[in-house]
Amino acid sequence: MKRLTTAIFLATFIHGCGQKSAPASTTEPNGQSPQTEQHRAGKNELSKAPAPKSNIDEETFEQLNNQLIERMWHLFPSWAISNGYYKVASQLEVPDTHYRREVLSFARSSLNQFSGFAPDKLSPNARTDLALIVNFLNETIWKLTEFKPHEWNPADYNVSHGFALILNTDYAPLDDRLRTFSERLLKVPAYYAAAEKTLSNPASPQLILAIQQNEGAQSVFGEELERKLAQSGLSDREKEQFATRLQAARQAIDEYVVYLQTLHAQMEQADSFRDFRIGKERYEKKFKFDIQISMSGEELYNRAMKEKDRLHLKMDELADQLWPKYFPDEKRPDDILEKIHKVLEKLSLNHATKETFKSEVEKQIPELVAFVNEKDLVSLDPEKPLVVRTTPAYMRGFSVASINAPGPYDKNANTYYNVMPVEELPDDRAESFLREYNTYLMQILNIHEAIPGHYTQLVYANQSPSLIKNILGNGAMIEGWAVYTERMMLEAGYGDFQPELWMMYYKWNLRTVVNTILDYSIQVKGMNEEQAMELMMKQAFQQETEALGKWRRATLSQVQLTSYFAGYMDIMELREEIKQKLGEKFNLKQFHEKFLSYGNAPVPVIRELMLTDIES
Repeated sequence: MKRLTTAIFLATFIHGCGQKSAPASTTEPNGQSPQTEQHRAGKNELSKAPAPKSNIDEETFEQLNNQLIERMWHLFPSWAISNGYYKVASQLEVPDTHYRREVLSFARSSLNQFSGFAPDKLSPNARTDLALIVNFLNETIWKLTEFKPHEWNPADYNVSHGFALILNTDYAPLDDRLRTFSERLLKVPAYYAAAEKTLSNPASPQLILAIQQNEGAQSVFGEELERKLAQSGLSDREKEQFATRLQAARQAIDEYVVYLQTLHAQMEQADSFRDFRIGKERYEKKFKFDIQISMSGEELYNRAMKEKDRLHLKMDELADQLWPKYFPDEKRPDDILEKIHKVLEKLSLNHATKETFKSEVEKQIPELVAFVNEKDLVSLDPEKPLVVRTTPAYMRGFSVASINAPGPYDKNANTYYNVMPVEELPDDRAESFLREYNTYLMQILNIHEAIPGHYTQLVYANQSPSLIKNILGNGAMIEGWAVYTERMMLEAGYGDFQPELWMMYYKWNLRTVVNTILDYSIQVKGMNEEQAMELMMKQAFQQETEALGKWRRATLSQVQLTSYFAGYMDIMELREEIKQKLGEKFNLKQFHEKFLSYGNAPVPVIRELMLTDIES
């Protein structure tokens, strides 16, 4: 995963392009190029060649842009904290009917203001900012009026993340942060009271996750906080007031958990859970808002089905190459999936222990940094800290690993690489997990999450001159970049073109493709758990623990799992298009740094800006 900050906001508070390019041409171990279809965002009204801009329009747009951001932070203080904007950190929004009306009014009035701009009167940078703003506002309105997850997703309600950032980020002296923390505690009881009042007929997976994560939320308000309070310079009166508010907050969280547990038991007995599947119409609308490419969800699904078959053929070639080394006295199976499976299983035996998994992750980060620097693939900032940690309890239950990055207002804060606590798993589940994240796949995971994947991309995003492109981050670009770097690093010679590593890379890349198939099949086509497990374990060669976790994740989210494949294909094809335009002048490092300089914008938006820059 990517920066959790924006994703958490979108889930919680509003829940909360040019000509086609040539196919991508990339080097594989056998020197051949993958058979890719053209996948380029089509023309839209905001991608037309710009007419001479009006300075008045440009200045007015910038003023409204700044006003919009300021209004957003006062409406969404939790989101503001995630972006490093701490001026509103003492505030906690109470998600009741009045609040949702206020957000809806904000979105509609802002949309009316920005609709007055003619895109062709703006510079490319402003025009693409406008596209993101309009998409965000329309998405906000749709989620509040049609999608309405605030009514059926109890996992959207969790106060812990903002409090954890205040406590653990040194943006101000600890005493000042504790006073902010104390003031924010005041509204926690009202927050959870509003949540209970709003929820109706929730879906079962979201209900279970809400129980788990809110139980974990108590870790933010536990003994460590009490120690910091006792050792602080707050007055006795302030400490007493803090303790009183803290007790009320803890009680509110406990009561919410009990409420959810009771609700789950009642609904389970009556078999009255809401279907977690959202259906085709709502899926396609959400896909359009979240992914922002020219394809529909169904079209991307069809493309993924073809890509799955292509990857099977590539893995079959490598399986034939590796078979004599690992099975010298055994006949190869006729079935290619069985043959691939046997080779992967043999390679998967090479893995860390559950006690050393996290330390092995930490140990590899400097190796990735050294390789990127040696090959001059992208400039890395050694001053930006990356801290590998066990995933906090209030964030568990969704992914194996993730990046928690600081926002544009607090660029120098720590970036956290969250790693699942494997040591807490029972031995059988741990062994299954470790076979999945074996020595080879751990390297791909670290490329994806850290260097030069999410961590690197988000450091660059914080340097982007466009605050909007950073704040309104596009998931397909963020995830697509991380997936792209996996391929790019192996192309650059990481692992010395070792066939074992390429074999595991294809397995990992197959997961990216199957994520799209799985998400669409579950949410639109009604795929059940048995069918999903067959797809993941038999056709994508995943271990049972990984497959079970992905099934759960696919029932908790919608569309997000397609962002990996959608963004990756767009970036690969953009790179090939820029290569063809520049010819011998093309430089891979310059491409990477130019691409990353535009923040978290959708790839079609970045494409427009890069092509405009080349043409000028």
